Amino acid sequence: MRRIALFFNACLFVVVASVASMTFTAIAAHAADVPYLSGRITDNAELLGAATKQKLNALLKAHEAKTGNQIAVLTINSLEGESVEEYALTVFNTWKLGQKGKDNGVLLLVAPNERRMRIEVGYGLEGTLTDVAAGRIIRNVMTPRFKEGDYETGIAAGVQAVIDHIAGTATLPPDPPTSPNSSSDGEQESGSLFDGPDLPLTERILFGAFIFGIIGLFTVIGIVTPGAGWFLYFFLIPFWAIFPIVAVGVKGALTLLGIYLVGFPIAKLLIARSSWYGKAQNDLKTKGSARIGGFTLGGSSNSSSSWSSHSSGSGGGSSGGGGSSGGGGASGSW
Repeated sequence: MRRIALFFNACLFVVVASVASMTFTAIAAHAADVPYLSGRITDNAELLGAATKQKLNALLKAHEAKTGNQIAVLTINSLEGESVEEYALTVFNTWKLGQKGKDNGVLLLVAPNERRMRIEVGYGLEGTLTDVAAGRIIRNVMTPRFKEGDYETGIAAGVQAVIDHIAGTATLPPDPPTSPNSSSDGEQESGSLFDGPDLPLTERILFGAFIFGIIGLFTVIGIVTPGAGWFLYFFLIPFWAIFPIVAVGVKGALTLLGIYLVGFPIAKLLIARSSWYGKAQNDLKTKGSARIGGFTLGGSSNSSSSWSSHSSGSGGGSSGGGGSSGGGGASGSW
């Protein structure tokens, strides 16, 4: 029994490592490149006219000279499958916006293909340009203009609002009344059971097949295994609570966890009434091993049909002032 428990522990550890590795690989493979930091305005999506870029550059330059804060604007056509939060944080820390030790940088990012934008705020300005304030700038200043297709005016107004808020002179429009399905950053949630993380559908399907294939297999093993099955029931609870979020989101994961917590004991109690289960349980007690479905459980059998299975095989640019961000700010869509 001890060997069984150790074996399952090792297998579940492999699951954790594999999922983490696959997630990192998928994100890295689809991540958009970080463009070269050529100035305060990097308009790779070509949303701004020459006059607007010149005006914004002068405005940001004057603000930096007065306060030391480094504010940069980046537009890119596509996030290439990466979430706007992760990409904005990567760009911010690659460019090192803000002064070293003060971390007083701000990045305004717009990705028109995904209709996503974000204001990423450095550590040093999080108390001034709070997540709530950044969210209001996105919702009330930029989003209305973006919905009209006027990106140029929306970005210019967003930059001005960021500067005014840091200076304490901002007068942001109040938020409209929120509905129960409205999220904290202004995005409308569909209310669907399977609202998931910001991943392409194909990746969520692949992650789901891998995750549910592994924890589903061990769940079945736990149900049909006498004795050690109850150990697996409790051991798999955190895995059912966390891993499904990648594929089906928080609501879906909570639903599946509830089904698991109730369904596992019911299924096990029903199967425990079967004759083969009773025979296997008796064989474990008297012989130290039992055969279930062609597999040998326990004992020191050299048969290839055992619980264990064997398999073979085995963009950056110039930096700013040395600042960093820990993910403060707000995101939005239009």
